[in-house]
Amino acid sequence: MIYLEKFNFASFTRDFDFRPWDVGVYLYETKYPFCILSQHKIETIEFAPITIFYGGNGCGKTTALNIIAEKLQIKRNTLYNKSSFFDEYLNYCSSKNTKIPFQSGIITSDDVFEFTMNLRHINQGIDSRREELADEYNKLKESGFQFKSLSDYDEYKRISAIRKISKSGYIKQKSQKNVREHSNGESAFIYFTDKIKENALYLLDEPENSLSPEKQQELLSFLQDSVRFYNCQFIIATHSPFLLSLKDAKIYDFDENPVKIKPWTELKNVQIYYNFFKLHEKEFK
Repeated sequence: MIYLEKFNFASFTRDFDFRPWDVGVYLYETKYPFCILSQHKIETIEFAPITIFYGGNGCGKTTALNIIAEKLQIKRNTLYNKSSFFDEYLNYCSSKNTKIPFQSGIITSDDVFEFTMNLRHINQGIDSRREELADEYNKLKESGFQFKSLSDYDEYKRISAIRKISKSGYIKQKSQKNVREHSNGESAFIYFTDKIKENALYLLDEPENSLSPEKQQELLSFLQDSVRFYNCQFIIATHSPFLLSLKDAKIYDFDENPVKIKPWTELKNVQIYYNFFKLHEKEFK
């Protein structure tokens, strides 16, 4: 499914002719996002069900995602590097698309990091509660309580119940399980599978961050299934060889000037990995 067919960024002429003082800004250090994408002559991107922006740091792939997300008013959870001139730049952009589904979204590495940190803080709170319950169990287990009258009956039942159960059993009864008993990488993968729903457009900024090679391949399968069976469209900024191998992906190489569409096997990053393992091929036998 294709929800976004084409996106036009500011033209080369518009980009370099922009004067900050025309919008009332006289002191500035950068015109960002002006003069970023035009350096690679990136003006128009045509999309497939899976489109990938590939390139090294500073090539503009994240900037392109943020521009598309803001122009289409796609919801996001965390802030991004938005300069004083961002809204002015958006005035020079346009798109050809069907109706963008409401549930569409942009997912960045900051979103995933914030999610894993929140889980860690929640789990730390639960761990503190478990330590309190362990101390409580020890005190009750070792108490010299004696039943003397009917007024002691409730306490007698409580002490008797504790004496019939282990410490771990007591803690499990009194506390909740950890919200996520997973590594950061596992939590990151869960975040993607929770956030990505059917029938929507998703922009993913370097989703491989925090994911092991194994989890990257699981994410690859999940994304391909989301396109094939659940009518999703993805625009992904990445330099992960695993995600670059997504079937039928349309890959724009932002390291080229002008930008070019390439098969994943011709990308520099993939070639570096390929040559490295070819060099050490005998060691795998």
